[in-house]
Amino acid sequence: MTDAATTATPARPAPEPPDPEGPPAPCGSAPEPEVSPLEDRAAGALVGAAVGDALGGPAEGLTPEQIVARHGGRIEGIVGPFHPDWRTARPLAPYHKGDGHITDDTLMTHALVRVYETVRDHLDAYAVADHLVPDLIGTPRWIPELEAEALPLQRIFLAEKWIVARLHYGHADPREAGVGNIVNSGAAMYMTPVGIVNAGNPDRAYTEALDISAAHQSSYGREAAGVFAAAVAAAFLPDATPATVIGHALRLAKDGTRAAIEAVCDVAAPHTDYESALVPLRAAVAPYDTVGPDHREPSLGARRPSRVHAVEELPIALGMLLVADGDYRAGVLGAVNYGRDCAAIATMTGALAGALNGAAAVPAEWSAEVARASRLDLHAPAVALAGVAREVFARDRARRLRHEQSFGALVAGTVMTEASGR
Repeated sequence: MTDAATTATPARPAPEPPDPEGPPAPCGSAPEPEVSPLEDRAAGALVGAAVGDALGGPAEGLTPEQIVARHGGRIEGIVGPFHPDWRTARPLAPYHKGDGHITDDTLMTHALVRVYETVRDHLDAYAVADHLVPDLIGTPRWIPELEAEALPLQRIFLAEKWIVARLHYGHADPREAGVGNIVNSGAAMYMTPVGIVNAGNPDRAYTEALDISAAHQSSYGREAAGVFAAAVAAAFLPDATPATVIGHALRLAKDGTRAAIEAVCDVAAPHTDYESALVPLRAAVAPYDTVGPDHREPSLGARRPSRVHAVEELPIALGMLLVADGDYRAGVLGAVNYGRDCAAIATMTGALAGALNGAAAVPAEWSAEVARASRLDLHAPAVALAGVAREVFARDRARRLRHEQSFGALVAGTVMTEASGR
């Protein structure tokens, strides 16, 4: 989490002086500097993810029917906690979900942004051990759901606490630390920054997310992290659409993850309204989901490694993106009203729709209230990460040029040897 009290927004570059031959600027106003598509869509992805997370939090673990019973209809924006006595309510206590509060999905996403700000290059599992873990256990931050300043470790879920136990206390090899953890969407939920740093390069985002998430997850949980990062990167392509994003996800996904995405998106394709899609999408993903019909009471085989299963959240997020035809509001509300792990689903749908359409796609009334209620500057992480993405691209280009020169010399040497008959 990046909180507004500790992270300053980088200064904007000064605007270019007006063209003396052009029309005069309006008296008393200066032209706003243009925001590039990279910065705009990075803001769309990160702000969109945080807002989706905050909207989904109070409906986590519920069914669509329970959501309607509690709210008198579908959720259409920011709502309060499902249980008014949130401090003592079970099984949610002691978290204040709702009222615009982001959850652990955004806490982890912003923590990963800070790692990128420090390393300023591609990340791997060792970056999790060297930078992410110390951030989680060493720096108190405002935790909206606790309504207090605390270490992020005190809020994150058990699957994320595993990272600290394995790497900080167990000294496990970071590339193997995820083995043995419960297999869930914990790693996938915070991979949006990986897609942004690799904007337009889904293959590189996929491999980088797999490397990072090795410290956290195994099996289809790790695969979901890679595929989601790839989908975010694909959403930055100039001609991207929901269909092309899903196409890249299917191209890269393996085993049960690929089968689940294909099944859900096949069912989603005829629907144009999330209301009609809620039951069919759940039925489509059910054969691949290990949790079972009652999200609060997982089955005996839940969250265990498998090559034929998948996390539920990623396929449903992609399905809702398709149902909404990329529209942010419709896609996120579909994810929220789906229930179950809807904070993670809405985080992913929000990130993808925001990356496709830019920051303006995220309703301003939602983002402003989430920023206020969570005491966060939602835009500062996006500004910082877009700057890192530019630096990483420059590094990649220099590395690629050095490789081309080295390989060219090797090929030229071969040609010269052949020409001389040696």
